Amino acid sequence: MRIKVKKSLGQNFLEDNKALSKIIETGNISKRDIILEIGPGTGNLTERILNKNPKELYVVEKDKDLADMLKRKFGRNINIINDDILKCYNDFRFDRPIKVFGNLPYNISTKILTSFIKIENLNKFFEKFIFVFQKEVVDRIVAVENTKDYGRLSVITSWKMNKSKIINIPPNSFSPVPKVWSSLILLSPKSNFEKLKKDRNLEHITNIFFHQRRKMIKRPMKFLFKDYIDISNKLNIDLKLRPQNLSVKKYIEICKIYEDLNI
Repeated sequence: MRIKVKKSLGQNFLEDNKALSKIIETGNISKRDIILEIGPGTGNLTERILNKNPKELYVVEKDKDLADMLKRKFGRNINIINDDILKCYNDFRFDRPIKVFGNLPYNISTKILTSFIKIENLNKFFEKFIFVFQKEVVDRIVAVENTKDYGRLSVITSWKMNKSKIINIPPNSFSPVPKVWSSLILLSPKSNFEKLKKDRNLEHITNIFFHQRRKMIKRPMKFLFKDYIDISNKLNIDLKLRPQNLSVKKYIEICKIYEDLNI
């Protein structure tokens, strides 16, 4: 059966054997692993995961035609959930942390990642995430302060995740062929990280700062705090800096003061 690609779902199926093998290698699957695959598509990666004989494999596929095809192809060897991952990402709770694989649609990849990051006790339920994103997104995730790619996604991800870019993947590795390069990234939840009262507050803070990344941070500090000069002095922050010059640690410190004053 020929599957019709749905552009509205951002479908680009990974077909390159070298890239698929690298994903499996990065996942380091054992027979005791419980695996979640997001957006399995035509099952190219799914088949390779099954070849490693994990304890269980769950796949979430929004496209009903593809979900039906996967059911015919793999039968009872996999657990198929025909749903939107953004509606069910928080449903996967087992007695051990699971591994998550995904060649994610470019248009919602960031939203999927931040949804997982905001899960409480993330490291209790998830061991690692092996994701294929648009290269530009991965470059932003792994960026460090004082670089052009450093931004709110860098900060939010670094807060709860260890991260490692594995390889770049050229457009011709996919069908249909996208216009941009992709990258494979490994993300592992941290067991120790600074706790916030509400996770969304760090998103709020970084959104305000990076909304005008070329401006000095005096503007967002003044917007957030009445006593912004005293707070800046307390945190040893130079108000002439730009948002990309502040470390992840500084953003968390700013967020904590914001929470103390507003919650």
